[in-house]
Amino acid sequence: MLLFKGINPSNTGLLVIDVINSCADESCEIKKWNITFSKIRTMVPKLKAFIITYRETINTNIFLTNTVPWQKEFVKDNINELYEDERVIYYTEDRTGFAEKFYALSPTATDTVVTKNTNDVFSNKEFVSELSARGIKYLITTGIFSDGCVLSSVMSGFSLGFNFVVLRDLVETTDSENRQKIQKLLLHFTFPCLCARVGSSEDFSKSWKLKLNK
Repeated sequence: MLLFKGINPSNTGLLVIDVINSCADESCEIKKWNITFSKIRTMVPKLKAFIITYRETINTNIFLTNTVPWQKEFVKDNINELYEDERVIYYTEDRTGFAEKFYALSPTATDTVVTKNTNDVFSNKEFVSELSARGIKYLITTGIFSDGCVLSSVMSGFSLGFNFVVLRDLVETTDSENRQKIQKLLLHFTFPCLCARVGSSEDFSKSWKLKLNK
């Protein structure tokens, strides 16, 4: 894949979006709404392995996002206003904290956990400041949902001047046929044309090694 000319280990970070129970665990599925996560659960082990390799071979600029409890009293006001339409309400019913915990991932002491109360991680000003403080301009992007918080975050971050590499085999959405079609369009058209380079994790790793060995 074609990497950005300016990308290097000192200005690059790995962004892992919302690999949390509410977006992956079987107990959080809502089958009556066709919200199931089997494809996500298939993707996560590969993502976990990639994170380990990234940490060992590139750098420790790893950012994992989670969310506040996705309930009326915690999310942003405009989300609550959107949810006045009963057809799109998506509050979590869990009150134990389980929904917000990471699914199958365990951040290390060098990782940064970023909590958000809306779809877009760049709405967290402390996160943006941290990226600037570390000199990070490029973000290797993975996570859940490709057609939701990943899309929102990449579009927003690009508008702020960051550049993105979306790894197509390490982002995923629900099993819904329609959402899978949307994901395909995003990865083949929207992302590469508007806001990100797109490639597989394998292609990225190969291109990264070639770039560093030049």
